[in-house]
Amino acid sequence: MLAGFSVITDNLDYLLWGRISAGQPGGVLLTLLMAFGAAALALPAGIALAGLAWRYPGVIRQTLFAWAELIRGIPLIFVIFWMWYLLPLMTGGDLPGALTVTLALAWFTAAAVMHSVLAGLRALPVGQYEAAQSQGFGTLQTLWHLLLPQVLRNTLPSLSGIFISLLKDTSLAFIVNVPELTTVAGQVNNRVQIYPAAIFIFTGLVYYLLCCTVEQLAKRITRPAL
Repeated sequence: MLAGFSVITDNLDYLLWGRISAGQPGGVLLTLLMAFGAAALALPAGIALAGLAWRYPGVIRQTLFAWAELIRGIPLIFVIFWMWYLLPLMTGGDLPGALTVTLALAWFTAAAVMHSVLAGLRALPVGQYEAAQSQGFGTLQTLWHLLLPQVLRNTLPSLSGIFISLLKDTSLAFIVNVPELTTVAGQVNNRVQIYPAAIFIFTGLVYYLLCCTVEQLAKRITRPAL
């Protein structure tokens, strides 16, 4: 069994960083870059969409709901495929695979963020908005300074769950051969053709540790001060 894990130590740099020395990040590093990049796009986009749906409850909210349900009802793997083939047609040139997958993950995740934040906004007492309006605050000021700080704190457990799923979903980049952790683990396995259990146990353990880290950070942030 210990001999099986020698394949991990022999390929550890490649599994962690890819070919970073050649300017081609991969492995765990690329997984984190895609996850953080998608989260940085999805969080503000989802918050902005939730704000629109909360402020305009008519046609705009229904349209946003229809868009979100369409995105959430489609397997993410199809969203990645659509982005992979459609973005070059729309931009007139090829985009890096990691960027394409990051955009697909952000688009998919923004719909979940929108639903979570909107639920948080609708759960707040209506009197808070009315009191702010009576004090001369505009709608955007009320949303930004009064409501969103409460909503983001209240929905942090839900948002952390969304971003844990996002982190795991980066593994789907293997279908377009982006060299994130799952892809490079498969490459190592195909090259050595021995000890696949050790390779994929290591891969699963890395994902588990990354997800636990996100969960613990969320708990630390939401822990009440003593």
